[in-house]
Amino acid sequence: MGSVIAGNGHLNLTPEPEDNNSSTSSLSAFNKVGRVLYRYPVLAWPAMITTTFTVRISTFPNATGSGDGMAFVIAQDNHPSPPDSYGSYLGLLDRSTQGGVIQQLAVELDTFMNEFDIDGNHIGIDTTSTINTVASKSLKSTGIDLKSGRDIKLKIDYDGLNQMLYVYVSYSSQNPPLTSFLNHKIVMSHTVPQWVYVGFTASTGTLPESHQLLDWVFTSVPLPLPTPFPHSKTDSHKENKMIKTILVIAIPLFLGLLILLVYLHLRGLCRNERNEHGDDIESRSRIAASVPKLFTYKQLSKATNKFNKENLLGKGGFGSVYKGIISDPPQTIAVKKISATSEQGEREYLAEICTIGRLRHKNIVKLLGWCNQGKHLLLVYEYMPNGSLDKYIGKVLLDWKTRYKILTGLATALLYLHEDCGSPVVHRDIKPNNIMLDSDYNAHLGDFGLARLLQNDKESATTMLAGTPGYLAPEVGFTGKATPESDVYSFGMVVLEVVCGRRSTGMMEENSLVDHVWILHEKNSLVECVDKMMEGKFDEKQVKRLLVVGLACLLPDSMARPKIRKVLQILLNPNEPLMDLPETRPSSVCIAVTPSASTITDLGPKSGSVIFGQ
Repeated sequence: MGSVIAGNGHLNLTPEPEDNNSSTSSLSAFNKVGRVLYRYPVLAWPAMITTTFTVRISTFPNATGSGDGMAFVIAQDNHPSPPDSYGSYLGLLDRSTQGGVIQQLAVELDTFMNEFDIDGNHIGIDTTSTINTVASKSLKSTGIDLKSGRDIKLKIDYDGLNQMLYVYVSYSSQNPPLTSFLNHKIVMSHTVPQWVYVGFTASTGTLPESHQLLDWVFTSVPLPLPTPFPHSKTDSHKENKMIKTILVIAIPLFLGLLILLVYLHLRGLCRNERNEHGDDIESRSRIAASVPKLFTYKQLSKATNKFNKENLLGKGGFGSVYKGIISDPPQTIAVKKISATSEQGEREYLAEICTIGRLRHKNIVKLLGWCNQGKHLLLVYEYMPNGSLDKYIGKVLLDWKTRYKILTGLATALLYLHEDCGSPVVHRDIKPNNIMLDSDYNAHLGDFGLARLLQNDKESATTMLAGTPGYLAPEVGFTGKATPESDVYSFGMVVLEVVCGRRSTGMMEENSLVDHVWILHEKNSLVECVDKMMEGKFDEKQVKRLLVVGLACLLPDSMARPKIRKVLQILLNPNEPLMDLPETRPSSVCIAVTPSASTITDLGPKSGSVIFGQ
């Protein structure tokens, strides 16, 4: 809306300089207003809201000053900015709407000092007025200059439980990247409608200034349940989209139950009997878990010496794993203790029972039993004496034969999950930490807390971004859908780590592992990637083939990645033809704004999030 146009990989909310000599470009940038909003309404309350974005605010060459600024806005509707909202109004309000006519919440980045401002470089929180801000704070002490032309990253969190708004800011290049800057109590239900539109506004006045949006992620998670969206008088197609949005947002809250119902349907284990507590987690676990043994908490506490720190094997996102010894029958076990009985912990507990509980494969960690007693949720696995793969990469020497065996075993496990286990499963969190090694260094894939049964549409959608940065396929971050292809992507990253003896920092980092391997591939020097700890003792042909497979698995286009069956055929058969790789690394842009575009490219309401950028 207004002066918004698409640039090269960014959005210009107000005009940018046309050249470096510019009186004409400056004149065309006076009294401009830009406004861009996500096209679908999102839940404002009760909700936990998080948004991160990167902006660049620049002065014009030869201009005597600049102004006025830009803002992130939570708006009552998707109407254009008020007609006279340029200058100090920042595209939010004008003289006729100051003082409460419009319901909105905005976090302003103010670059011009008006008589009512603390200075010309501050962040403020606005509701009904840009003159009387709810809260504001100068950036002087941080060393950040909003109009420096540098990329500035901001994060805004709204804690719907405690009704607090938090603002974090830093230069994008700063390490650590974000610093807590401003917080204020906001009662969202008294400030904006329950369903709102989110986006950005910017304005100039008598001085020019360019405002660019480089990337943006927005997420709203209902607390505790989403309220039904009010009836819309728009066409039925649009109304159906809104309903889908609500359903997708609601999925995480019922995920444990949904996983169980899918499992019962597939296994035909539905029962008619239920007691008055039939919906509690224990009764669901008993039905779902066809495992050898139900342990008591006392048994597992004794086996682990009261979960002694000396028996701690590792910690994960949902809990800790301890080594234990049981006497009947005599056996060493690994006990995973879920960190809390939160909804997320219960979902992970049920997901793991419902998936790994029915899986039987030599390269998948075997679930021996479970325990649900009081507030304690525990899972019992076979013990892997050589621990997890992450403890070896770049730290402990593994010979080439062992590395190749580990990757072959992992590919075998994935083929079983994707194609051979009856109801296909996507793991969603393949990484060295979740690859366990037995006494002979055979790979066993574990930690199925994020796994999902595939439905008929062959994809698993969630509003939670599940997985680990660096191993997460780019399309998952944009669509929320995990697929076999996203598992293949994660496998490719593990391949590069194992061969190169170096941990991944992610594709978006400069000098990343993926960059390193692609550069050497372009130079036809892939052998130089190999872990120096092996001192040249490896099969050169296998190394080259394996790295080509790894790069193919990491292609940004999910449809261009090989199937795991093809990967395994290459690993097992030295004569199996390799897939073709491009000569240079392909672009990793998943969603981009082209110069001809006039609006944000969005994923529709089914995504559950707003994501813009490269």
